[in-house]
Amino acid sequence: MSEKKEPSIWEGFKAFLMRGNVVDLAVAVVIGAAFTNIVNAVVKGIINPLVGAIGTKNLDHYSSCLSSSCKGEQGITILWGSVLGATLSFVITAAVVYFLMVLPMAKYLARVEARRKGKEGAHEVIEVTELEVLKEIRDALVAQRGSGHDER
Repeated sequence: MSEKKEPSIWEGFKAFLMRGNVVDLAVAVVIGAAFTNIVNAVVKGIINPLVGAIGTKNLDHYSSCLSSSCKGEQGITILWGSVLGATLSFVITAAVVYFLMVLPMAKYLARVEARRKGKEGAHEVIEVTELEVLKEIRDALVAQRGSGHDER
């Protein structure tokens, strides 16, 4: 029985770094950081003013008091406006990313894939058709020779 030696931590780390996933992840983080600026600009410049026209832009001052009195730092204050504001900001940001970025990219990639499959399908049909025509010509020539129509 031979004992299998476990790779060292350094060897495992090197194997991890050599995987393509690490590079893909690094690229995704860099692109994501740059993309954040675009999403924030759309949310702050377009979405927030539209939401502000309906209600308020800042929900941070909405709160509830769980104690008999909440003056200054005394009492237990629930800042539900901050939570609601953060939740709305997340939902709006997610909607902007989905509808302006993810959905159009998915539709574009689906069209590219459909075109690729269409081209592959068209080539297969042409190849099969050409092959069938060549078989028919061969069969016709064999039949012609077999029937005594040889012109020598």
